[in-house]
Amino acid sequence: MGIKLNNKEKIKAWKRVRRVARVRARFDGTAVRPRLAVERTLKHIRVQVINDETGKTLVSAGDHEIKAKTENKVDMASAVGKLVAEKALKAGIKTVVFDRRSYRYHGRVKAVADGAREGGLIF
Repeated sequence: MGIKLNNKEKIKAWKRVRRVARVRARFDGTAVRPRLAVERTLKHIRVQVINDETGKTLVSAGDHEIKAKTENKVDMASAVGKLVAEKALKAGIKTVVFDRRSYRYHGRVKAVADGAREGGLIF
């Protein structure tokens, strides 16, 4: 079956695809410098470290792995950034390229980046 989209929804979805493509055109994740990709929803935030040459996810983390749940989403995003940095350093990854996807660099996305930097990753 599938979901039927009206014209405004199609335009909105197409604009998002174009924003993601525009951001991704600037860099690729390699074995030396993998890509740190952020995905956020209204309730959750997930982060992956990806090697685009092989198409493999090297490390991933999300807010579902954090034991101390907080009501503040920005604090939770910062904790996810620290967690992914800890996992990446264990895997031998020190430098990454930050992929914000179609999201603006503020709020939870910025908190993930700041948390990852505090955890020891170099952007």
